[in-house]
Amino acid sequence: MTKILLIDDDPHIRDIVRFALAREGFAVIEAGDGVQGLALAQNESPDLILLDIGMPEMDGTEVCRRLRRDSRVPIIFLSSRDDEIDRILGLELGGDDYVTKPFSPRELTARIKAVLRRTVPPEPAAPDPVLRHNRLRLDPEGVRAYWDETEVVLTATEFGLLRTLADRPGKVFSRDALMDGAYATERYVADRTVDSHIRRVRAKFQAVGGAPVETVHGLGYKLSDCR
Repeated sequence: MTKILLIDDDPHIRDIVRFALAREGFAVIEAGDGVQGLALAQNESPDLILLDIGMPEMDGTEVCRRLRRDSRVPIIFLSSRDDEIDRILGLELGGDDYVTKPFSPRELTARIKAVLRRTVPPEPAAPDPVLRHNRLRLDPEGVRAYWDETEVVLTATEFGLLRTLADRPGKVFSRDALMDGAYATERYVADRTVDSHIRRVRAKFQAVGGAPVETVHGLGYKLSDCR
């Protein structure tokens, strides 16, 4: 059973989410503040975390920062603020999605399933081949990325974007095309959301001396020569 960790200081929100997710067959564990939530995340190994941004003790952005030091668990931010800056900040900290309160339980469960599909791909008939482009290596089956022999830890969304580029080296992808490749049949994703994920991919590779993504001004992105 898929385990969801819900971290939110509003007991009413927790009641609604718990009921909706239990009805869909998810196991739900809960925390009412960031400190408790971080401890549960580290001890319970959830498959996905629903993380409220504004909480006592430790807010959601700090919880995310600490989790991303050594974890790739998918994170969906929950927030009562619909400010674009908050959305972009959440994504650039390593969140996989962002849901604004009030939300419908149906929408939330759809978002959860979409993120989980990216994290745990369907069992293939045969293992996906490793993609190699000079110094870049991608292991689709293990959802792992490497520059030379150094692993670069990516979220599921970040890996999906990079794999889409690597599947067609030399092709220039518009943001819409990247959405189609990395987000598959999911909801519309804003241009700035894609840009935020690309910035994080670049920053992570730059930290190990890599630069796998090239901007084609006015058109979009493509895989670099990875040298």
